Amino acid sequence: MAELKPNVLAVGVNDWDRRLFDELIPLPDGTSYNAYLIKGSEKTALLDTVDPSKTTELVENLLRAGAEKVDYVISHHAEQDHSGAIPDILMFYPDAKVVTNPKCKDMLIDHLGIEDEKFITVEDGQSLSLGDKTLKFIYTPWVHWPETMATYLAEDKILFPCDFFGSHLASSSLFVDDEPAVYEAAKRYYAEIMMPFRSPIKKNLEKIADLEIDMIAPGHGPVYDRPQFIIDAYKDWVGDNVKNEVVVAYVSMHNSTRKMVEHFTGALIDLGISVKQINLVNVDIGKLAIGLVDAATIVIGSPTVLIGAHPLAAQAAILANVLRPKARFATIIGSYGWGGRMVEQLTGMLSNLKVELIEPVVVKGCPGDEDFAYLDDLAQEILAKHHQAGIAD
Repeated sequence: MAELKPNVLAVGVNDWDRRLFDELIPLPDGTSYNAYLIKGSEKTALLDTVDPSKTTELVENLLRAGAEKVDYVISHHAEQDHSGAIPDILMFYPDAKVVTNPKCKDMLIDHLGIEDEKFITVEDGQSLSLGDKTLKFIYTPWVHWPETMATYLAEDKILFPCDFFGSHLASSSLFVDDEPAVYEAAKRYYAEIMMPFRSPIKKNLEKIADLEIDMIAPGHGPVYDRPQFIIDAYKDWVGDNVKNEVVVAYVSMHNSTRKMVEHFTGALIDLGISVKQINLVNVDIGKLAIGLVDAATIVIGSPTVLIGAHPLAAQAAILANVLRPKARFATIIGSYGWGGRMVEQLTGMLSNLKVELIEPVVVKGCPGDEDFAYLDDLAQEILAKHHQAGIAD
């Protein structure tokens, strides 16, 4: 429990040991489930709750904060890491009402079985008075579910955006005290969760552009007391500009593809192109997702297994296809023993990407001098594409 501003307290919980989110997303630094208590002169509001596994800690924090009553529970997002403790909180504070938008109300009823009469629904831009403090509700759909919204505390100029601007990072510090570390965690969070929703996020950034914001208090990670830091980062990530970077995600069984990748990576570096070479064996998929945020070109390297791509290469293609990064170009390199449809399979898995597919380089068996020359040509072609797109110097 800590104070953001007078009568505005953080009452959420760190989850230091959690290492996987949604049974999919790695959490190398744990996470936090942020909840905030706002004590007005007439009413008290709890903004979001916590994952159900941390309900006891949330209640303890509320008691330590002197929350003898809670009039409103503001639900910004129906996902259980923010809403899962609401049923228990309503039992603890039986007179409290859940304040949310109509879509979120329906989802909370479906997911948590909360009774209809416990809700107060609000429209986009509507305000709720706590006496000397005013909550303004801002719809932020598709950040990253359709029902998401934010709250702006007008008198204290604090934006509570829930998952928007968040970072999976357990920390003993209430505020950002290590910007490089938080930047990396927030970029990972954006890459893994928010990147498919670049267009809605652009619109939602515009919706908050005219607000006077002293702090951004997200649903995960530390509070931004220098909010422009994360706003500028998001503008960069969701913008259309890509960098003179190539992500090379590969797997190799008998070293043929590995030799191709190592030669190809060297050729790109010699041409002044930044490369992120990622071996897909036991990879933290968050690292791959981060690499996809800014890269102009995606290259998947795969051997042929029977007649198709290696499953790890296919997984990388599926991930890129789901995350829909703003890359401009993509290609395949790899090897085969007797034949197959590895290239067709992988390119078919990239159908969501608005990329130009560059002619792949695929070799039979172990690569030789002629094959390495083809890889040199591919590196030159990628440089030319980057030049044409105004990316490379």
